[in-house]
Amino acid sequence: MKDKIKEFAIITIGFILVSIAVQYFYKPSHITGGGITGIAQVINDKIPALSIGLLMAAMNIILFVIAFIVLGSGFGAKTLYAAFGLSGAMWFIESFMHPHALTNDVMLAAIIGTMLLGIGLALVFSQNASTGGTDILAKILNKFFHIDMGKCMQVVDMFVVALVMINFGVNSGLYAIVCVTFNGFIIDKVIQGFNSCKDIRIITKDVENIREYITVELERGCTVFNAEGGYTGRENPVIYCVLERGELIKLRNYIKKVDPAAFVIVGDAYEVMGRGFGDIPKKYIAKK
Repeated sequence: MKDKIKEFAIITIGFILVSIAVQYFYKPSHITGGGITGIAQVINDKIPALSIGLLMAAMNIILFVIAFIVLGSGFGAKTLYAAFGLSGAMWFIESFMHPHALTNDVMLAAIIGTMLLGIGLALVFSQNASTGGTDILAKILNKFFHIDMGKCMQVVDMFVVALVMINFGVNSGLYAIVCVTFNGFIIDKVIQGFNSCKDIRIITKDVENIREYITVELERGCTVFNAEGGYTGRENPVIYCVLERGELIKLRNYIKKVDPAAFVIVGDAYEVMGRGFGDIPKKYIAKK
């Protein structure tokens, strides 16, 4: 139960950040990060009486109905919550917070807006949810035209950018291209930050003490194997393990004490699944 509450809390923080990005940075500067949020911004500019939040809710309802008909019931409760939670947050800010531009510098608005949008979407995606909209359109395009999901999302976003150019001018359209491009980059980096660990190899003479420290003090597993030195031709034991950042700092300090001459290689592991880390998603488990 606690895990579920945590997941939905993270999703909530995510879509609130997206709402702030759109209402306080993107909308006043006539720029967009793509998706149905961008389409809603364009319609809202032409018909101000229709709020962005309500437009997004209406479009999501239509898209979810189409998705259930065309793709089947592949959308979970978290995605429904995120999609309509985002619409509700947009509507609440518009109706009760009376949003205004926090900066008149368009470039600054694009940078800060994209950072907030990317972080917010990454929080939602990190919980295996999405905000609907673009994802649904991309899946429909993928089903009928067999185009890569990533390319499908780019097609949808470029369509939105074209609408922005037509409605707000070339300058806003070019900013939208920059926002869409860097938004994807920020999402990837934030998600990597959530899931990343350190991949460590240690060549040491004090194998037993370091192995014991990893397994007993850090309560992590490790693997010990023999490797042949390319220059000396001698066999040396190598300890291999995957740790979180804080654990790496503790291990590094311990190695300095027991074997300052140890050879340590540290790399980034962007996704770790299994005992002690995240569960392996069911879709990765082969069916018997």
